[in-house]
Amino acid sequence: MLEPREGIPPVVADAAALAEVVARFAAGTGPVAIDAERASGYRYGQRAYLVQLRREGAGSTLIDPVGCPDLSALGAALADTEWVLHAATQDLPCLAELGMRPGLLFDTELAGRIAGFPRVGLGPMVESVLGYTLEKGHSAVDWSTRPLPEPWLRYAALDVEVLVDLRDALERELAEQGKLEWAREEFAAIVAAPPPPPRVDPWRRTSGVHKVRRRRQLAAVRELWQTRDKVARERDVSPGRILSDAAIVAAALAMPLNVHSLQGVPGFGPRIHRRALEQWLGAVDTARAVPEAQLPPSSAPHEGPPPPRSWAEKDPLAAARLSAAREAVVELAGSLNLPQENLLSPELVRRVSWTPPAPATVEAIAEALRGHGARGWQVELTAPALARAFTTPA
Repeated sequence: MLEPREGIPPVVADAAALAEVVARFAAGTGPVAIDAERASGYRYGQRAYLVQLRREGAGSTLIDPVGCPDLSALGAALADTEWVLHAATQDLPCLAELGMRPGLLFDTELAGRIAGFPRVGLGPMVESVLGYTLEKGHSAVDWSTRPLPEPWLRYAALDVEVLVDLRDALERELAEQGKLEWAREEFAAIVAAPPPPPRVDPWRRTSGVHKVRRRRQLAAVRELWQTRDKVARERDVSPGRILSDAAIVAAALAMPLNVHSLQGVPGFGPRIHRRALEQWLGAVDTARAVPEAQLPPSSAPHEGPPPPRSWAEKDPLAAARLSAAREAVVELAGSLNLPQENLLSPELVRRVSWTPPAPATVEAIAEALRGHGARGWQVELTAPALARAFTTPA
């Protein structure tokens, strides 16, 4: 597919044009295809810099959220309409920031997983299901660029061009496999899910932090990460463009005492301005001055069972249960042509294996799975398999 059917639509960037779009899409029929483009790797955060929509009777539209930061009227006009997105959990947060939240959802990527497709990216799905090839060369560009180049706009419009056609084909496939109700439960769970809570100690997600063993050095990672995050937010730049994770870890391991020694650390070479070097050194000095009692613990606090690698030592019976449960889930998923993580998440398998109900009957395990958030179809399929698996180590 080289061109949208009606050509590249103009970019909507003011209130008058947006009002016309709202009226047009409210008068349309059937599901609405929606996509959003972010500037990941270029800008701070995950805000949308372009929103694409297509609906029968309304055609396609491209909306600039910089010029139209409030799309709540459009969201309200589509509140009773099924939204079709690909990998919805990636786009729904940035759409919610604009005032758009679905009441009914069809996720074509998740549908592809449940249907057993080996490749579920939008391009491969469109090609294998509909026989079209989509040009995907602009997926990682800086969508905060203004004005947006015409090839990028063409790419963006094509992303929603056949999304409803893909949805219809996948719905038929799921129905033929007897999996349509499973998919609908999953879509409803995405719609109903609350916003995720703020991450505890987000600095611990620094790539390579596992190399840092000492608590004082972990404090340096924390201070450098927080300094970088503050600078990135103020400049509206992706944190990785301010300072790489590798440089943060290297500085924490070296704990330099002055600017000269910091310049010898990989990632802090002569191209970095002295004022910036002093800023990073200040973060290290702050970590060096943290009282011993306030140093971060060696490992992140967490709820739930311990890491599985320690189970054999802590509780050999639980380790045996986990091994049997994993094997049962893998076998069942294979028989259903499902990814095992979609049949039952690894975290949920760990939780129910660490503290199973007593006695571990099918009914008791089903109740435990529901308590941990498993959907009805998952409970129905996996509770009997887990009950059988838990009898093995006992």
